[in-house]
Amino acid sequence: MPEELSLERIAEFKKGYSLLSAEISKKIVGYREVIDQVLTAMMAGGHVLLEGVPGLGKTLMVRTIAEATQLLFHRIQFTPDLMPADITGTNIIHDDEHGGRVFRFQPGPIFANLVLADEINRATPKTQSAILEAMQERCVTVGGKTHPLPEPFWVLATQNPIEMEGTYPLPEAQIDRFLFKIDVRPQGEEELLGIIERTTGDAAAEVKPVLDREQIGRMQATVRQVMVAEFVQRYAARIALGTHPENTHATPMTRQFVRYGVSPRGVQSLILAAKVRALLADRYTVSCEDIREVARPALRHRIIRNFEAEAEGISSDRILESLLESVAEPAAV
Repeated sequence: MPEELSLERIAEFKKGYSLLSAEISKKIVGYREVIDQVLTAMMAGGHVLLEGVPGLGKTLMVRTIAEATQLLFHRIQFTPDLMPADITGTNIIHDDEHGGRVFRFQPGPIFANLVLADEINRATPKTQSAILEAMQERCVTVGGKTHPLPEPFWVLATQNPIEMEGTYPLPEAQIDRFLFKIDVRPQGEEELLGIIERTTGDAAAEVKPVLDREQIGRMQATVRQVMVAEFVQRYAARIALGTHPENTHATPMTRQFVRYGVSPRGVQSLILAAKVRALLADRYTVSCEDIREVARPALRHRIIRNFEAEAEGISSDRILESLLESVAEPAAV
């Protein structure tokens, strides 16, 4: 029988979350909302896609998270000449003790708890798809044999805007595997002054590990114990259905600018991420406000816009804003 959620478990979760967030902030100036969204997705057990132009600290943020947790960390730099076997690993011939030769599996960098897929959209679609199985099934199949990945397992990927030279759009099936897509934008004047102060002097910020694998696993289990009332589930479902142009919950903007709406993974992402936000607010149950708070990072990358939307510069966030304004909260039973 699963352990019941208690005030002690909630307090333990919040303490671990706060320790990790504070440790990351030693190196990362500003980006409070980005850090919260990354940690929310991780505690929900999902992968994260960070999009922004080079030089905004996306890679540094992921590396800092690795330093603040006692987890195995690998970085994969995606380039146009990167091959799938460079990620998953391959079978290599070895000499055995009898003088013969045998094939042995040499694991690739995907075999880690925290994998940084840096500039993932600079590799070809064939190579991008090499991590699809890993992201969904937590395993890798090479030479007809399946190899399980360590637990916990996260892919934190960075990508440059697709308008930049030398980038390849990610396949829709792969984008759907990311629980959150987070837009990382340039910071303001005060944040830039803080970056200058921390990075151009002789005193380097030191990040210490504050969480281990067991603590993180317990925090993820706590998230799963948060309850969701039927009317909140219905509200999340209506938001997801409202992204489909043919659905009755769709807004005029959805019908005009959307080709395809979100998949069932979108609803799962909404609920899991909202559970994390409920815990941080000292609540046992998810509210509709929690759903609205995580709707943009959970759904923006799952909405496939049509040509008219791209031509007129209508973003997925604008479509979601109109949807969140129109979908009413169901009455609590």
